[in-house]
Amino acid sequence: MSRWEPNARGRLEEAAYELFLGRGYDQTTVADIAKRAGLTERTFFRHYADKREVLFGGAGALHDELLRALDEVSPELPPIEAVRIAVETISALMHGRRQLARERRRIIAAHPDLQERDLNKRSSLTGALEAGLRRRGVAESAASLAAEMGIAVFYSGFDRWLDDPAERELTEIVHERFDELKAVAAGAGSRNNDTGR
Repeated sequence: MSRWEPNARGRLEEAAYELFLGRGYDQTTVADIAKRAGLTERTFFRHYADKREVLFGGAGALHDELLRALDEVSPELPPIEAVRIAVETISALMHGRRQLARERRRIIAAHPDLQERDLNKRSSLTGALEAGLRRRGVAESAASLAAEMGIAVFYSGFDRWLDDPAERELTEIVHERFDELKAVAAGAGSRNNDTGR
């Protein structure tokens, strides 16, 4: 157990991922996870509602940090810039978790019900960001569009980060993706059409 984090939540998370990947998600029980972590089932349920939540337990922290970061952005900034800062802030939470995120992707990809839960998480983040923008006085349609674009950029960057051969940080990749979005919005994406390519 020496390679596990000393805290119960971290130990449960690592034990669950090992079992999900080695034995299979469906074949792994809460009792199996607790035993592998050297903890009790009661301790498991103090941290997670069920085994599925091991894969999604960080959603609440991501949601809270997104709104906190948005609230700290100057009200003078345009909505998309406020979104950019907030999304780059939550991207920093992924530091040191690339391998775990890759394993999580493999587990979720094999189970449609987990894929649905992942889509719900994405929708929840988008809704939270939109609500945060509206609290800042952004009109409903603009808030919706900015939130949708911001979360799309985050997930696009996240997918690229998982497979990035240079192993760059997610924050750097997300920043780059926002720059690409800005270039497309400015018309740079239409140049290939102009040259016939």
